[in-house]
Amino acid sequence: MIEIGEDIRVLVQRVADRLKARGEQMVTAESCTGGLIAGCVTNVPGSSSTFERGFVTYSNDSKTQMLGVPADLIDKHGAVSEPVALAMAEGALRAVGARDNGEPCAHWAVAVTGIAGPDGGTPDKPVGTVWIAWAQCGQAAQAECCHLDGDRAAVRGQTVVRALQGLLERIDRDGR
Repeated sequence: MIEIGEDIRVLVQRVADRLKARGEQMVTAESCTGGLIAGCVTNVPGSSSTFERGFVTYSNDSKTQMLGVPADLIDKHGAVSEPVALAMAEGALRAVGARDNGEPCAHWAVAVTGIAGPDGGTPDKPVGTVWIAWAQCGQAAQAECCHLDGDRAAVRGQTVVRALQGLLERIDRDGR
């Protein structure tokens, strides 16, 4: 378990404030973090106004079943890859759907898939390799690869921070 320190609380509050001001919500699709992003977000009082839901899709089957990630995409690129991270973020937005008035249930998605260790790394994808993707309704998803250091808890904690920082950057860039 990671410590939800003041730096993460401040980051989560900044994301929540931006989303609330815009009347928007977010969704998470998490593999290597196992729900830690959602846990950090929902640790902030009032998060129900900005957090729609979180998907913990640790297995490849869950990525396919819950988020619609094509199995052949996982077979071809591996679960820890840019195409799979992008598909997870886009799939999370699709999976939450829309309200009766046509408004999306969530406007933003963040997805993470990686190798937190201590096992599972390969020469091509060593422990600490994490793909993070962000999607906004109506926009092409974006992803980045991070190579993080430390033990399992450190990799997962750094992933939470980078995922939320990246979301905040994209919300701020959108400028609404």
